[in-house]
Amino acid sequence: MTVIAPSAGLLERPHATLAFEITGAGGRLAVHAHGSLSSRAHERRSGLFDWAPLTGTHRLARYDARGHGLSTGRPVAEDYSYPALAADLLALCDHLSPAAPVSVLGASMGAATVLWAALARPERFDRLVLAIPAVAWEAREARRGSLRAAATMVERRGTGMLRAAAKIGGPPAVLAEAPYYATEFDAAEALVPSVLRAAAEADLPTPDRLRELPHPTLVLSWPTDPVHPPATARTLAARLPNARLHEAESLADVRTWGRLAADFLAASRG
Repeated sequence: MTVIAPSAGLLERPHATLAFEITGAGGRLAVHAHGSLSSRAHERRSGLFDWAPLTGTHRLARYDARGHGLSTGRPVAEDYSYPALAADLLALCDHLSPAAPVSVLGASMGAATVLWAALARPERFDRLVLAIPAVAWEAREARRGSLRAAATMVERRGTGMLRAAAKIGGPPAVLAEAPYYATEFDAAEALVPSVLRAAAEADLPTPDRLRELPHPTLVLSWPTDPVHPPATARTLAARLPNARLHEAESLADVRTWGRLAADFLAASRG
């Protein structure tokens, strides 16, 4: 197998520049999208997800969403809507794999990005991996107000107050044994209110629209997290026509997700 050395690049988008990197074996491309206020670097520091097993079967591209990590953005909430983020994902896939379908993974906001991108251009993807999809549909209504309030708090008092509030609440119990987990916000402080306001207006595609997606899909969920409840994952697995669900019971189980995803995506070669 030909191994491609790690490489990094930039993709110009309207009102943003996306930073990305590629690692792993030659062949089919897999693209990973992170969660809100996170980044590639934050995921590595937290030690929660290990997607390295994918590099044995795919070229793995990881990128920072606009306004996050090393990617740039502007303080306009509409730029961080799920359809806008999906357009960025599609542009990156076109840039890196113009002729062949792409496997795609997303966590939290990234999972929503994947679903909206797949609805916009279903032919662009072969398999989907959706990790910890966020609270959605009717259950999301209660969260919208808190996201708007958080945006206002950051404008008035900075992200330090947001970090303090998150620290008081603590992580979900499933993450209690993660020694490096810490609440971080890997986005420029000036952009955080726009990201939060976009999240307040956002939602996953309706359950009826999910039936339009034929892709083999792996849905990954963990327990004890009201922001990423198992109920959302179960609804996705029930409504997507070709999905299977894996529910973690512990942090050790979460750390097997990279291997589960690698095996799942490798099946697309057959």
